[in-house]
This record gives sequence, structure tokens and C-alpha cells, in this order.
Amino acid sequence: MTEIIIDKRYCGPPNSGNGGYVCGRLAQHIPGGAEVTLRAPPPLDTPLATTATDEGTWELRDGAKLVATGRAMSVELARLEKASFEEACAAELLTPMKPHEHPLPTCFVCGPARAEGDGLRIFAGPLGRHPHTPVLAASWIPDPNLAAGDGLVAPEFLWSALDCPTGFACNCDPQSSVVDRTPLLLGRMSARIEARPRPGDRCIITTWPTGRDGRKRTAEAALHDEAGRLLAVAKTTWIAVDRDVQLGR
Repeated sequence: MTEIIIDKRYCGPPNSGNGGYVCGRLAQHIPGGAEVTLRAPPPLDTPLATTATDEGTWELRDGAKLVATGRAMSVELARLEKASFEEACAAELLTPMKPHEHPLPTCFVCGPARAEGDGLRIFAGPLGRHPHTPVLAASWIPDPNLAAGDGLVAPEFLWSALDCPTGFACNCDPQSSVVDRTPLLLGRMSARIEARPRPGDRCIITTWPTGRDGRKRTAEAALHDEAGRLLAVAKTTWIAVDRDVQLGR
């Protein structure tokens, strides 16, 4: 058993950890592709126990409370979308979540209230290339403070970068491309990392919705470097919730 602490810097909602970041921290114990399911809001600044089970899975616990479970998973996407860095920069200017309307302005990944170098400030917007199958994109230049000991961007930040953009995609209806602002929380994320960029590399995130089933909304995403090299892929399931639930009230 080991312990991790989700620093308050890495919040999603104000009082809990960003889902992608937390999933990425637990996934560090799982070689290859991994799937992580969030079972409860991950508390901040609290020692959390990571434990391997007899079934080959991993658990993240806050005392007796189960926060997340993780397991090995082959992560393959049905399609793969690319964009240039310039296209991604243009798309994010069209983000449907304007700063004054953002539901979680202090989110580590997509919060517009976070300063450069503190939050990731990733704002996905529509590419406009497929009117009936929406694709969103965003640019990302990792800050030096995201580097691991080997000088490359730490894996949990790749998970983070692929998290919130898929939430933006899930608010685009995959059939009509109509955008809504339903409050969502990440329920499950699976990801596979092919290569890790260096801080300062110009990266591109593309994401697209894949379906809806009741309160569940699903999306996929890919991370490429400027040369078109695939860095990581992800699949996510988001859950439509009441606004008070999204805020952790």
C-alpha cells in the first residue's frame, strides 16, 4: 500500500480533485492502457491509500470510503482525428464555454480563472469540419512545472489534458451537433500513453462525442504533437448531474 495526496492545485470542482488527474495518479500503478472508475469525489489535501486487490485491480481509498478503482485495459479508438496547431488555436477561440459562463472556473484543466503555468487552461472548441459529427480541438503547451524526473511531462498530466476536453465534447449532441450546458462529472476514463512530450512542446488535443444513454455521455480524445505523432488516446464516460452535485454541495 502506498499513499497519495491530491494537492488543492489539482481541483476540478472547488472541493475535489480533477477527475483526469486523479485517474492518472491511480493509473501509474497499471502498466499499459488503464481504465479508472471514480466512485466518489476525490478529496483534496487528504492522504489516500492505493492498494492492489487479489483480482489484479487497484483501489484508491479515503479510509473506508472507496474513491476509485483501476484495472488494465486495452484502449483502442474507433476513429482518430487530427488537427494542426493553428487549427486548434482557432477552434479554441470558438469554445462554447465562455469565461463568464464557465461552471468550474478554478478547474485545474479548463478553468479560465487559473493563471498561466498554474492551470492547464485547455479550452476546446469546434473545428467545424464535420457538421453532423462534431469534432473539437484545443492547443496545449505544457509548462515546465509539469515535468517528471526524466524531463518529460508526467503521465498524470496527459490524463488531465484529455479529461475536460471530452466533457466539452459530451455537451455536443453527436447527432445534431447542438451544444448544451448540462452539468457533468467524469465517471470513468481509460487512456493509453504512447509517448510523452517535453515541456514547451506544441501539442494538439482533438475530441468528439460518441454517444448518449440516459444520464451517461461518452467521448473519445487524442493527443498529438505538432509533427503529428500520436502521444495518447482516451475514452471517457461523463454523468449528467444536478448543479449542486457538480459543485460538491
